[in-house]
Amino acid sequence: MASRPVVPQQIRGDEAIGGGKQGKGGAAVDARNRRALGDIGNLVTVRGIDAKANRPITRSFCAQMLANAQAAAKAENNKKQVPVSVDGAAPILDGEVVAVKKPGAPKAATKKVVSKPKAAVIEISPDSVEQDRGKEVKCGNKKKEGVSKKKAQTLTAVMTARSKAACGVTKKPKEQIIDIDAADVGNELAEVEYVEDIYKFYKEVENESRPHDYMDSQPEINTSMRAILVDWLVDVHNKFELSPETFYLTINIIDRFLARKAVPRRELQLLGIGAMLIASKYEEIWAPEVNDFVCLSDRAYTNEQILMMEKRILGKLEWTMTLPTPYVFLARFIKASKDSDHEMENLVYFLAELGIMHYNTSIMYSPSMIAASAVYAARCTLKKSPGWDETLKLHTGFTEPQLIDCAKHLVGFHGAASKNKLQVIYRKYSSSERGAVALLQPPKALLVVPPNGH
Repeated sequence: MASRPVVPQQIRGDEAIGGGKQGKGGAAVDARNRRALGDIGNLVTVRGIDAKANRPITRSFCAQMLANAQAAAKAENNKKQVPVSVDGAAPILDGEVVAVKKPGAPKAATKKVVSKPKAAVIEISPDSVEQDRGKEVKCGNKKKEGVSKKKAQTLTAVMTARSKAACGVTKKPKEQIIDIDAADVGNELAEVEYVEDIYKFYKEVENESRPHDYMDSQPEINTSMRAILVDWLVDVHNKFELSPETFYLTINIIDRFLARKAVPRRELQLLGIGAMLIASKYEEIWAPEVNDFVCLSDRAYTNEQILMMEKRILGKLEWTMTLPTPYVFLARFIKASKDSDHEMENLVYFLAELGIMHYNTSIMYSPSMIAASAVYAARCTLKKSPGWDETLKLHTGFTEPQLIDCAKHLVGFHGAASKNKLQVIYRKYSSSERGAVALLQPPKALLVVPPNGH
């Protein structure tokens, strides 16, 4: 049966038990200063301060110490007895005693007493050894159970984290915003240094140039007539091969003029010709001549009438031509759609032109809203995922819920385009040159047939 010597603890007051009163068998007389081993645990009182030992001293550990001391006879001729600090309760580490200084006490206050076989003996039963076997430490192989436990916990934590990541339990990182101007740093025409300020200014002033709802103030013109005029101007725009900027500026000039002055029905086409002539001179390098417009109108108007209408328009609008149209926002928002291609671009322009042709959409929503909704509707039509991301939200200034209503109008126009009497825009984007995007199936989630078609 394994046994170990026990050195009684020092009584409070710096007096070692070896110098105090003892009874027979080396037991202390004062039983009040003795505590059961199970109550002591790893805490030893040092002058009223609880100090925790570096490693636990259990019955099984002491038994293992004695067994290791006998097994080390090959290296050591004589058995070494373990010295224990009485008052300091120094921790035992691999057969060596580490001295512990008591705070505020003189050095002479700590004694080292060599344990003697004659001291009180505590027997360790095999049952207790079996119970504590899981806590044993193999000192001969330098393996510490505490370290192995720590490694096992770290491995478990790593495996748990990997499992959560594989199952998608962990939180996804926040979506990064892409710098859409990074590729144009060396392009002087892109104006990367100023582009953000330019579009910030466009957003601030776009409402200043928006025409109000003027249809009630026009006695001879209705929304259907306006749609016919826009449909004809799309055809003229294609024949002259003008730039998209010219088309959107033409529609803006027409709406602003109609919002300020009543126009007879017979002069509505003349207004469209004068507006496109002004927009061509403003945007194009080689603008069409007045005679070209006379021929396209089947000589319904003379050169003098066209020039006179041009003068009236400029006077009424106070020569204000520099303003944000839907096109300037379309160019920026298409660029912000990182996965855009030619099909995506054609579809966006198709939806935007449908929105411009219909009076309610053109007047109800701002140019930036129409452009952003066209991009969103095009992404939904082409099943781009996600339909709206953080990059588009940053550059457009709109969230997905804000675009739903306008996008539904555009998708509704797309769904009804094949059956509409005005077929110029539909034929334009049904050609192979435009990717035949008008033939695509509109998204059912946004498909709402607009009332009255206009």
